[in-house]
Amino acid sequence: MSSLPDPIQEGLARGWKVLGGAHGALPASITCDVAIIGSGAGAGITAELLTKAGLKVVIIEEGQLKSSKDFKQREPEAYASLYQEAAGRQTKDKGITILQGRSVGGTTTVNWTSSFRTPPATLKYWQEKFGLTDYTPEALAPYFKQAEERLNIAPWQTDPNENNELLRRGAAKLGIKAEVIPRNVKGCYNLGSCGMGCPVNAKQSMLVTTIPFALDGGATLLVETRAEKFDISNGRVQGLSCIAVKPNAAPVNANGVATQIVAKHYVLAGGSINSPALLLRSKAPDPHKQLGTRTFLHPVAITTAIMANAVKAWDGAPQSIYSDHYLNTQAIDGPIGFKLEVAPLHPVFFGANLPGFGEKQAQLFRQYPNANVMLALMRDGFHDQAVGGKVELRSSGAPLLDYPLTDYVLEGARRSMLAMAEIQFEAGAKTVYPGHEMGEGTTTWLETKAAINALPMKPLLTKIGSAHVMGGCGLAADDKRGVTRPDGVHWQLENLSIHDGSLFPTSIGANPQLSIYGNVNRLAQGLAQRLTNKAVSLV
Repeated sequence: MSSLPDPIQEGLARGWKVLGGAHGALPASITCDVAIIGSGAGAGITAELLTKAGLKVVIIEEGQLKSSKDFKQREPEAYASLYQEAAGRQTKDKGITILQGRSVGGTTTVNWTSSFRTPPATLKYWQEKFGLTDYTPEALAPYFKQAEERLNIAPWQTDPNENNELLRRGAAKLGIKAEVIPRNVKGCYNLGSCGMGCPVNAKQSMLVTTIPFALDGGATLLVETRAEKFDISNGRVQGLSCIAVKPNAAPVNANGVATQIVAKHYVLAGGSINSPALLLRSKAPDPHKQLGTRTFLHPVAITTAIMANAVKAWDGAPQSIYSDHYLNTQAIDGPIGFKLEVAPLHPVFFGANLPGFGEKQAQLFRQYPNANVMLALMRDGFHDQAVGGKVELRSSGAPLLDYPLTDYVLEGARRSMLAMAEIQFEAGAKTVYPGHEMGEGTTTWLETKAAINALPMKPLLTKIGSAHVMGGCGLAADDKRGVTRPDGVHWQLENLSIHDGSLFPTSIGANPQLSIYGNVNRLAQGLAQRLTNKAVSLV
């Protein structure tokens, strides 16, 4: 691995302007054209385009700058250093565990590479309910195409591993359509450890694409630096206060601001949860109480199957097959729909999702090589009983997501467990375990169907997780329905744009990575045009 090119180390050697942590003390103040908060999907696309337009850009990232030499494929190290709250972020009642990235590149550094355009049905709902009349598949298509070309997004050409193949096999026996997932990789070694950072730089994350482009173009990157608060007056952001933080996110110095940034324009791209939280800490105007509301997760239900033969779900492309059958066969605002995928299984991740405890759990763990975990990503935000969650602040100012699990969502978990278990049995499962603290392993479809139907679907009993966070600063055609204008500018703050997944007024109904790239690509091109009168594009 060490003989591979390392774009981060090579860039640092070329003289990239990186400060913070081990890279050097933060200056007391910085002035620039545009300050971008975050370095993930929305921030990276924006940084590349604005730098290309000739603007002086500063990127502020709370996490560390890592490179492929740091990605050792060891779960404890990766989860502790690359994820928000060491991969232990939870909702207020601890009913949902949330995986979000926290390093340069954000979640793009640690996701599983699945890349989908925003589904037309989702865009149609936005047009009808939020007045986003220009958010059509046709209008967005050129921006998606550019992002796909820039980030090498294409359907996975290699045969799926057994973990993914059994989804396709079981679905086919039931007459359910399953398709190949597009992935953003180039020269992939098919290692299966995408969630721990790519050790061969194959994943086309922001870490190895847009952020290096912006740094080569003269941008400054501040790492281990938390954007703490905007100074707001007269309808504008006047400045941004930042503090230095340690690798574990604790402040280096609790007594004061490390650096003040004054920019002509600010782009908030810290991700859903952190972006609303920064605006809440800053007491940003919110006349219609929209800020932080309608934050969505794609709540994920699971079933675990033990197959007759080895699955080796840790090996190969993590996700390469999916099914939208249960999204496309019912009304978008009817019973909650769900997308089916599978999860790569490494020991810590597998153990955290096993039902039960003690010897019973240990027995299941011994069957790890033969295990498959199927995922149902529930499409929240399209029904009056799926209004998502609300971002709040702890007494420390840190964000907290209150996401009550309603009966509507939990009944979706039951329906999805039934669907997944049936597919797993059709694919040859010997035993299936529902993702539920009271769930028992059962060995036939009829027995499993009865067992799942008898389970009480309650928070903390039903295992729910998520790696997709959207909303909180939603787009809308008027300020009564959202925080952000259709062009990405905050409704009340004329020099603040929001360029991340917090823009989405509902969940996407698909892994949101490419939706952020495509939508932000259009918004950032518009911003560059307004600030410089220059036209730029990703390709």
